[in-house]
Amino acid sequence: MLAIILGFQLTGEVTSRALTLPLPGPVLGLILLVFACILRPALAEAIRPTATGLLSHLSLFFVPAGVGIVAHWDLLRTQGLGLAVAVIGSTVLAIAAGALAFTAVARLTRSEEPQALKDQGRE
Repeated sequence: MLAIILGFQLTGEVTSRALTLPLPGPVLGLILLVFACILRPALAEAIRPTATGLLSHLSLFFVPAGVGIVAHWDLLRTQGLGLAVAVIGSTVLAIAAGALAFTAVARLTRSEEPQALKDQGRE
């Protein structure tokens, strides 16, 4: 079943590179896998044990990142403050953009405010 998951990743990678999409291949492969699982629920049940096993050992996938930090320690020492500012700043901007997009979509669809928000406004 791991071969199925890796097959979708390979398909996404090949498609992304062939069409020069600005989307990483593994992300495209995951999107294809989700659609395949929606269309064929038996596929989702078949890969569930393998996916659960991978997720239970997800922390192992962060080991290469830790090795990269140690390998580039000198660069991080000199450029660490700039990197930290960039990461924090981009995170704040991404959250703000998401909130603004949500608000814009809510206004466009003229959706009702949740009751909790209405109650907070009256206090």
